[in-house]
Amino acid sequence: MSLFTLPKRFFPATASISLLHQQHHLISGPRKTTERRRSSAIKMSAGTSSPSQSLSHSITLPSQPANPVPVVAAPGVSESAFRTAIDSSLFKQWLQNLQSETGILSNGDLMLKQVLVQGVDMFGQRVGFLKFKADILDKETGAMVPGIVFARGPAVAVLILLDSEGKTYAVLTEQVRVPTGKVVLELPAGMLDDDKGDFVGTAVREVEEETGIQLKLEDMVDLTAFLDPSTGHRVFPSPGGCDEEISMFLYRGSVDKEVITQLQGKETGLRDHGELIKVRVVPYETLWRVTADAKALMAIALYEMAKKHGLLPL
Repeated sequence: MSLFTLPKRFFPATASISLLHQQHHLISGPRKTTERRRSSAIKMSAGTSSPSQSLSHSITLPSQPANPVPVVAAPGVSESAFRTAIDSSLFKQWLQNLQSETGILSNGDLMLKQVLVQGVDMFGQRVGFLKFKADILDKETGAMVPGIVFARGPAVAVLILLDSEGKTYAVLTEQVRVPTGKVVLELPAGMLDDDKGDFVGTAVREVEEETGIQLKLEDMVDLTAFLDPSTGHRVFPSPGGCDEEISMFLYRGSVDKEVITQLQGKETGLRDHGELIKVRVVPYETLWRVTADAKALMAIALYEMAKKHGLLPL
């Protein structure tokens, strides 16, 4: 592997960064998904079904032991997909969140009546995306709380700031994003690709895959770690419909202007996984105006407030 080392650093003091001349695949198989393992007192029992009946399952939650929750498959969901969905860490983590200290079932005002599994997307042997509808009852009014869920789990994003000749630049990626129908300018980011909850390791890998820049784990600053513990030290970009929670990291270093030039327009990404990515470098002072990426705008807010309150390492 041919590496281009960028020697000058001022933040963090031990920072080290290398620019890859050739893109390498660091992880095999479909990328950017994880399943987090959690211990659970939730009891599950399999239901029976005939060709004319829906697939079903029953869950007993500690928060409502007298009211078992039926979990059923929507038409078109196969038995294997259904079983995989209810056994996935995405689904189990959602059930845990419901009953956590800040969960919506914690005070007894709401009750989970039923879950309808509507779709499962597999990333290799793991559940990548899970869509389901949860019937949550408000006991006082008898009304149902909106409960359509797109579950995809935890992710990371990285704000890379490079100082060169008295100016600070942000490194972004330009990617084809089919859900928006547009090409989007955004921070390097991705879903966790293992079941160990390795947020910082995933952040480093995503940066290398999407920009060709190689960072060290110890040089990453977790911006979301500065949030109040009640937040779980994560940010939710779209909590009205998606469970995705993002850890935001910062890298800041000093480079020669030649590196900025080399990065601009560099084609990267895992092409065999359909990633069509170009690197874009923009002045940091204009970043907030040139991107509609929520991750970038959240990272700016976290970085500026952490800097204002003296929380960043010198």
